[in-house]
Amino acid sequence: MQNFIREHSDLFWFTPEAQKANISNDVVVETVLNNGDLNTVKQLMKLLGVKQTAKIFTDSINKSDRRKGNYHELTINYFTLFFNRYAH
Repeated sequence: MQNFIREHSDLFWFTPEAQKANISNDVVVETVLNNGDLNTVKQLMKLLGVKQTAKIFTDSINKSDRRKGNYHELTINYFTLFFNRYAH
Protein backbone atom coordinates (compact mmCIF):
# COMPACT_ATOMS: atom_id res chain seq x y z
CA MET A 1 0.00 0.00 0.00
CA GLN A 2 2.93 2.35 0.73
CA ASN A 3 4.12 2.14 -2.88
CA PHE A 4 0.60 2.92 -4.10
CA ILE A 5 0.41 5.98 -1.82
CA ARG A 6 3.86 7.17 -2.97
CA GLU A 7 2.93 6.65 -6.62
CA HIS A 8 -0.26 8.69 -6.19
CA SER A 9 0.98 11.14 -3.56
CA ASP A 10 -0.72 14.04 -5.36
CA LEU A 11 -4.09 12.59 -4.25
CA PHE A 12 -2.94 12.78 -0.63
CA TRP A 13 -1.77 16.39 -0.76
CA PHE A 14 -3.51 17.11 2.56
CA THR A 15 -1.24 14.70 4.46
CA PRO A 16 2.29 15.80 5.45
CA GLU A 17 4.97 13.74 3.71
CA ALA A 18 6.17 12.23 7.00
CA GLN A 19 2.64 11.00 7.85
CA LYS A 20 1.84 9.33 4.51
CA ALA A 21 3.13 5.99 5.82
CA ASN A 22 0.32 6.06 8.42
CA ILE A 23 -2.63 6.57 6.05
CA SER A 24 -5.33 3.99 6.73
CA ASN A 25 -7.02 1.90 4.07
CA ASP A 26 -10.27 3.75 4.83
CA VAL A 27 -8.69 7.06 3.85
CA VAL A 28 -7.04 5.57 0.78
CA VAL A 29 -10.34 4.11 -0.48
CA GLU A 30 -12.24 7.33 0.23
CA THR A 31 -9.63 9.50 -1.50
CA VAL A 32 -9.23 7.29 -4.55
CA LEU A 33 -12.96 6.71 -5.11
CA ASN A 34 -13.68 10.43 -4.74
CA ASN A 35 -10.73 11.89 -6.64
CA GLY A 36 -8.87 9.17 -8.52
CA ASP A 37 -9.09 8.45 -12.22
CA LEU A 38 -10.15 5.11 -13.69
CA ASN A 39 -6.62 3.67 -13.73
CA THR A 40 -6.07 4.60 -10.08
CA VAL A 41 -9.36 2.97 -9.06
CA LYS A 42 -8.39 -0.19 -10.99
CA GLN A 43 -4.98 -0.28 -9.28
CA LEU A 44 -6.62 0.11 -5.86
CA MET A 45 -9.06 -2.72 -6.53
CA LYS A 46 -6.25 -4.92 -7.81
CA LEU A 47 -4.27 -4.17 -4.65
CA LEU A 48 -7.10 -4.58 -2.09
CA GLY A 49 -9.52 -6.68 -4.12
CA VAL A 50 -13.02 -5.68 -5.14
CA LYS A 51 -14.66 -7.29 -2.11
CA GLN A 52 -12.34 -5.63 0.42
CA THR A 53 -12.71 -2.25 -1.30
CA ALA A 54 -16.49 -2.69 -1.28
CA LYS A 55 -16.46 -3.60 2.42
CA ILE A 56 -14.42 -0.53 3.35
CA PHE A 57 -16.67 1.71 1.23
CA THR A 58 -19.93 0.22 2.56
CA ASP A 59 -18.78 0.26 6.19
CA SER A 60 -17.73 3.88 5.82
CA ILE A 61 -20.98 5.18 4.32
CA ASN A 62 -23.08 3.18 6.80
CA LYS A 63 -21.06 4.21 9.86
CA SER A 64 -22.45 7.73 10.20
CA ASP A 65 -23.85 10.62 8.20
CA ARG A 66 -20.62 12.50 8.82
CA ARG A 67 -18.50 9.72 7.26
CA LYS A 68 -21.02 9.37 4.43
CA GLY A 69 -20.69 13.11 3.87
CA ASN A 70 -17.01 12.64 3.02
CA TYR A 71 -18.03 11.02 -0.26
CA HIS A 72 -19.45 12.92 -3.20
CA GLU A 73 -23.10 12.12 -3.87
CA LEU A 74 -22.34 10.80 -7.36
CA THR A 75 -19.50 8.67 -5.98
CA ILE A 76 -21.86 7.04 -3.47
CA ASN A 77 -24.43 6.34 -6.15
CA TYR A 78 -21.99 4.95 -8.71
CA PHE A 79 -19.96 2.75 -6.38
CA THR A 80 -23.03 1.47 -4.53
CA LEU A 81 -24.37 0.21 -7.86
CA PHE A 82 -20.92 -1.03 -8.94
CA PHE A 83 -20.23 -2.97 -5.74
CA ASN A 84 -23.76 -4.41 -5.60
CA ARG A 85 -23.13 -5.88 -9.03
CA TYR A 86 -19.49 -6.97 -8.79
CA ALA A 87 -18.75 -7.58 -5.10
CA HIS A 88 -21.85 -9.24 -3.72
